[in-house]
This record gives sequence, C-alpha cells and structure tokens, in this order.
Amino acid sequence: MRRPLLPGSGPLARVSPVLAFLVVAVVFAIAVVVGGLAGALLLALLAVGVAVLLATTWARLSPPARLARALILAVLVAVAIGVALR
Repeated sequence: MRRPLLPGSGPLARVSPVLAFLVVAVVFAIAVVVGGLAGALLLALLAVGVAVLLATTWARLSPPARLARALILAVLVAVAIGVALR
C-alpha cells in the first residue's frame, strides 16, 4: 500500500516516496559528478527544497526528527560548498 510523504491533501500527498527518493538521489549524484558551480547550484536547489519541507513540517515533527532533518540540511549545504570549491 502506498503511503503519502506528508499526511493531508497537499501536492506531496500524491508523490510516491520511492519516486521522490530516486529523483533526489539522481539529482545529488549528477551534482556531485558535474561539480563546480553547476553542481553546487543543483545541490543548493535540493537544500532549498529540504529547507522548505523542514519549515512547513516543523510543528508536526518530534525534537529528534527536527534534529535529524536539520543535520541533513547542514550536511547538504556543506557538500554544496565543497562541490563549489572543487
């Protein structure tokens, strides 16, 4: 049975979690392989998406879930900076 990424009737409720994971993984891999400014911009785009999701779901998340997602965002930003400087 398919579960929505976020409960409710918003646009993400209709997105398959597997598809969302695959899209993010492919964009991340392309960004790291391409490197430079183009790769950093792709990673920054992913970081903005993570930040928006974190901001919109913050009230519903438990403190450990908030910490985990904030750490993921921080690592993604660090990787984007590393790719930009490469």
